[in-house]
Amino acid sequence: MQWLIDPSTSSKISRAILEEVKELAKQFQNKFQRIPAFMEVCGSHTMALARTGVKKALQDYIRLISGPGCPVCVTDQAAIDGMISLTHGDDRIICTFGDMMRVPGSYGTLMQAKSEGKDIRVVYSPIDAVRIAEQNQQKEVVFLGIGFETTIPILAAALKEAEENEVHNFSIWMSTKLTEPILRYLLNNKEVVLDGFLVPGHVSMVMGRKHFEFIAKEYHLPGVISGFEAVELLSSLRRLLMMTLEQNALVINDYQNVVSDEGNKYAKYWMNHYFSLCDESWRGIGIIAQSGMNIREEYRHFDAKEKFSIPMRSPRKTKCRCGEVIRGLIEPPECVLFGKACTPLNPIGPCMVSSEGSCAAYYQYMRED
Repeated sequence: MQWLIDPSTSSKISRAILEEVKELAKQFQNKFQRIPAFMEVCGSHTMALARTGVKKALQDYIRLISGPGCPVCVTDQAAIDGMISLTHGDDRIICTFGDMMRVPGSYGTLMQAKSEGKDIRVVYSPIDAVRIAEQNQQKEVVFLGIGFETTIPILAAALKEAEENEVHNFSIWMSTKLTEPILRYLLNNKEVVLDGFLVPGHVSMVMGRKHFEFIAKEYHLPGVISGFEAVELLSSLRRLLMMTLEQNALVINDYQNVVSDEGNKYAKYWMNHYFSLCDESWRGIGIIAQSGMNIREEYRHFDAKEKFSIPMRSPRKTKCRCGEVIRGLIEPPECVLFGKACTPLNPIGPCMVSSEGSCAAYYQYMRED
């Protein structure tokens, strides 16, 4: 295994590729009289580009734009408020991934609700929530289902477990998102000039390289599926620059030890077995048709939205500009709250609190002292 790890973490190789990327970026600037702009559509890529120093090293050569790839950040405020409102019932146990605990709702957070005595538990997998339901049959156990195509198969596995073991007090509050519809939204609206995409590595692991061929075939832009180490990120940027210079639009798999052309067929089967496409609301954008997945009709007894009547209030408005950040319209420091009223210890918006958020990445790795 070490032979796989060493090349992807070698600083010597990284520096060599970095210089190649800079030279190719200069060629692009000379040819097109502007800096190339690439978007990463993955929260893990956003954090990796900042953490490894790649984004800062290339800030004068490439505009690296953080897109809507952080699942917490793209969740509509009304949906977050609804999840927090779920805690108000005394007969419930709410299970969630850790990122959600400090995400600010309009009227509090899950962490605040927990401090007030509500039973809210951080789990590593939704299957853990099924186990909790089996052990607490007198209570309703709800898992907060937020995520992209990497999370949806795990939610399906939890439903399969609950179905097979006849766990009737388990349900999921679905607020999942799909990558292709949001990419089409960005490309069709043309709010940001883009020269190509760093295609999500984890989503591609599930969906496969071919799933993203529409970027090249329909929109004539290159895309490269990338890993998350510095060498992998720089290699993918190098390939993007070479394609833009040659004006060649392809979707290339630069993460071949993980991603295949077809993806994980087993995961996709169970996704479609338990879930169907639905319209979904995105933060700062609104409803995008067929951009999410909801529990199929025959499994609606596992649907927390059907099981509980949750009153929805209008979200409280703030000066947070997360909606513009995730669309690539502004950089985090352009928000008046960034680093002042909004910090990791006191987040106003989800982009600052999420471990994959653009504001959190910028605050931790990109700020000048």
